[in-house]
Amino acid sequence: VTLLYAFLHMRPSLKYFDKMRCLRKRSAVSFLGVLVICLLFMNLYIEDGYVLEGDKQLIREIATHQLNPERDVHTFKDLSNFSGSINISYRYLAGTTLPRKRYLTIGLSSVKRKKGNYLLETIKSIFEQSSYEELKEIAVVVQLADFDSAWCEGMVQDISQKFAHHIIAGRLIVIHVPEEYYPVLDGLKRNYNDPEDRVKFRSKQNVDYAFLLNFCANLSDYYVMLEDDVRCSKNFLTAVKKVITSREGSYWVTLEFSKLGYIGKLYHSHDLPRLAHFLLMFYQEMPCDWLLIHFRGLLAQKEVIRFKPSLFQHMGYYSSYKGAENKLKDDDFEEESFDIPDNPPANLHTNINVFENYEASKAYSSIDEYFWGKAPSTGDFYGIVFEKPIKVSKIKIVTGTEDRQNDILHHGALEVGEKIVGSKKGRQCTTYLRLGEFKHGNFEITDVEHKVLFDINCMRILVTKSQKEWLIIRSISVWTSQT
Repeated sequence: VTLLYAFLHMRPSLKYFDKMRCLRKRSAVSFLGVLVICLLFMNLYIEDGYVLEGDKQLIREIATHQLNPERDVHTFKDLSNFSGSINISYRYLAGTTLPRKRYLTIGLSSVKRKKGNYLLETIKSIFEQSSYEELKEIAVVVQLADFDSAWCEGMVQDISQKFAHHIIAGRLIVIHVPEEYYPVLDGLKRNYNDPEDRVKFRSKQNVDYAFLLNFCANLSDYYVMLEDDVRCSKNFLTAVKKVITSREGSYWVTLEFSKLGYIGKLYHSHDLPRLAHFLLMFYQEMPCDWLLIHFRGLLAQKEVIRFKPSLFQHMGYYSSYKGAENKLKDDDFEEESFDIPDNPPANLHTNINVFENYEASKAYSSIDEYFWGKAPSTGDFYGIVFEKPIKVSKIKIVTGTEDRQNDILHHGALEVGEKIVGSKKGRQCTTYLRLGEFKHGNFEITDVEHKVLFDINCMRILVTKSQKEWLIIRSISVWTSQT
């Protein structure tokens, strides 16, 4: 709580941790306990000119993990708009300062494992799964976060031998933060009944990531967090860029490209300093992936924004914690390059009775969500009006879900149209061309640009026969053509 108080009102640096360490060395544990209780009392109950009642309430709630994003988001934004970096001296073990800013930085933090080591395979996968053009836009930062200098030296030697040309090209950097910059890692709070060594491991990991984020804050426009035992999908950068483009104009804090832990979590680089401070502030409270969820919520992103298929897969068999078995796999991962749709900007509308909040826009989104409407009748439709005329190469539509396999479009057709009329809110096409019928609830067509001679303004799913079942439109995917 004292640390949070200092963070909110005094913009702490790592000097705070140094003071803690010095006090710990000079004083008995019992004296520290009394001191902490006194400071807690002062922070929460003594009225002064610096602590507002709202701040004290936020401190109480965060200290007990009862974060309320909807209410506290503005307080958090106002009080912790920390754009400055943390004062740390990094050691460059390989590579040098980047000559220019990149599009994406990929951050990895690695420690010595009791069993297995996957770091080299992870770095290899990043580079091998990227094209020459993609390599120009990425930077890979590897933090060797172990205090065993012999292990670090050996690992740097291996990395330098295997990836020398990437280091020379300025797209691979290996860094280390000396132990002296770390806060106290012994005698921490044992939340969730975790054993002491587990608390120490996950607390140090939070600090590791905070230091890594701090280093990467100004290297690129975006940052993706990976673990050191990950396999990448082919051309993952191109897929990430398409997703970012599709989210233009919408607010987001975290985009997720894997459902596992903190693998494949994407951030704006301008948020990294604030996230680094946040991880340091609560380094002993809970695991990193839980803190990332709280951070997203405090910055007003209520829902998870996760994309399928996943771009990154966990490949390690042994955990970095005590070499324990870790067989977690992302079953949404596809290693081969998947062709993510363009889905150009469009207005979506339907005359089908929408169920609750499963509105039309959710079928056209690249996020894992869908449109759900009540039993449609003959002539009902789901319409898409593109903001600009487009040429289309491929269209794919999927209805129903695994747990509601009968909520498909049993009888329907897909049509494309031209010649828009009407106002901005009521725009529609006057002429439509039917491309084909749905089969078993799905529709897919390729080479559309060779079958449709006009630029497409509209697209609609037309119900050709009434059904008693409800309708889920799980995904609508549109690929545009450059021809």
